[in-house]
Parts: sequence; C-alpha cells; structure tokens
Amino acid sequence: MTALKKPDLVSVEDYLAGEEQSEIKHEYLGGVIHAMAGGTNDHAAIAMNAGGSLVPQLRGKPCRTFGSDAKLKIEFPDHIRFYYPDLQVVCRPNPGNDHFQEHPVLVIEVLSESTRRTDMGEKKDAYLAIPSLKVLLLVESDRPRVIAYRRRASGGFEVEEYTGRDAVIALPEVDAELPFAELYDGIGVG
Repeated sequence: MTALKKPDLVSVEDYLAGEEQSEIKHEYLGGVIHAMAGGTNDHAAIAMNAGGSLVPQLRGKPCRTFGSDAKLKIEFPDHIRFYYPDLQVVCRPNPGNDHFQEHPVLVIEVLSESTRRTDMGEKKDAYLAIPSLKVLLLVESDRPRVIAYRRRASGGFEVEEYTGRDAVIALPEVDAELPFAELYDGIGVG
C-alpha cells in the first residue's frame, strides 16, 4: 500500500506574490491553494447590487466597501487563510498598498450551487471567528432570502432570516440598510 504524499505547503509571501500575477483567483488555507469556481451572472449581479446599495450610504463615513477583488486575511492560532468574499465592509481598512483586508465589520457571500457547501460551512465558520465581524450575510441567488449572523453583545451570533422582495435588512453596525428591492434588482427571482 502506498502512502498519500502530503502536499507541499506554500508560504503566505509566495501565495500573495502569485496572486498578483495570476489571471484567476485562488483561496489560501494554511499553505494549500485552491482555485476559485466562477459564479453565475445572477451571483455576480447580486454582489454588485449589494455594493451599489451600500457604497452611497457609506460615503463620508469611516467604513468602506470592498468587492470580490479584495482578499480577506483570517489568522487562526495554527494557520492563516485568505478568502475573496463577494463583499466586505471594513471600518479600519488596511493601507491602500496592501493586498488584503483583516478587520471586516460586514461580510456578504452570495450563494450558488457551486459555492453553497463551502460558503455555508468552512467559510461561514472562518468568518464568524473574526473578532471585528459584526454581521455575516449569506444571500441566496435563486430566491429572495438572506440568512444573517449578527454578533450579540453577550457573545456568539444570533441567526436571522429575511425573505421576500419587500424585506429590508437593517445594518446599524455600519449605519446602513440593505433593501431586497435593490439587492435583487434585475434578478428574476420570486
């Protein structure tokens, strides 16, 4: 019987240098690199709609919106991960010449069949471990539904569900709101 060979681990520095040159995005999980799957047009449109709704609400305020080209670095005691969330709002952004953010207050992931398992499992768990995170929104792309994980003052997260085209998600953590009419604008879902 042949033993499985352990993959060679890539350093954070080599990963970041490689991402600068790469035509496709890769996520980094403790030294292992994974190419990202492409999303559907609805997935991309919903992410852009979320940014289009939040950017004007945050103008002139301390928080900034970053789209899916901005990496998010998450440090665990024993490893580092980098993800590309669909959208993140950061109130203490890293310097402009950095290649990632570290302190999001709000993270949005749009779910689709190719991303659902990872977004609702590994990524959700990693995001909820970020000390600065106040709200995680998991947005369905095939129906008007969002699951929100909102940090409680007493610790942990409370799960909220929003459904229907008339729903509005209050985001007092960043002094904004996310109306479904804007989030799902142009998307052919119920």
